[in-house]
Amino acid sequence: MEMNCVKCRVTDKLCRKPDGRGPEFCPTKRKKSIIEESLKEYEKPENSEFARLASVQEGECYANRNVKPYMMEPVKTRIVETMEFAHKMGYKRLGIAFCGGVTQEAGVLTEIFEKHGFEVVGVSCKVGGVPKERIGIKEEEKINIGTYESMCNPIAQAMLLNDARVDLNIMVCLCVGHDSLFLKYIHGPTTVLAVKDRVTAHNPLAPVYTSHSYYQRLQKLEMGSDEEMKARLTAK
Repeated sequence: MEMNCVKCRVTDKLCRKPDGRGPEFCPTKRKKSIIEESLKEYEKPENSEFARLASVQEGECYANRNVKPYMMEPVKTRIVETMEFAHKMGYKRLGIAFCGGVTQEAGVLTEIFEKHGFEVVGVSCKVGGVPKERIGIKEEEKINIGTYESMCNPIAQAMLLNDARVDLNIMVCLCVGHDSLFLKYIHGPTTVLAVKDRVTAHNPLAPVYTSHSYYQRLQKLEMGSDEEMKARLTAK
């Protein structure tokens, strides 16, 4: 049986308690050699302190940890957590790869980072001004048919940030697929501050939280061609 931690229904999980249990597909039980191999990677100098401080940062995101019985009390936003971790690592120069549609938001982020002592290098997804026809996009495949449109250029974003020698790369709302290409070509530590979801103001878990109410269509629709999906989504 293939491993799938999502389908684990064990209460006292082996991955969380030494005396815990796991289903037959539990990778903690079945893939011990790979787990051991991964632990060796944490011993490497380029990973050891990074991993340690990441875990320290995780703990510091909660308040009143010394109070018993303990109840989770999160107190830090993703922006604050990103800056604190960067300071812990001694990073001075941050690179922001952002979607042109959130240029204003990226500007606010830059101001915040700079006020906290960071240098910031930002690269928009439209960098280079390359027409979409360069990658084979047809006129009817454009967003605004009949007009000039620059392609998103995540490979250039990655190469430019590599060239700028930033300490930490930060992704902000790159498109699905474009984000994958950025991650494929970027060098050095990279984190995601926000992901793109045009419908939910970049909160992609909103449909999950409401999949049994307002977004219940997600539970019922079958995937098909683009035309079939569009027809279903626009139908009353």
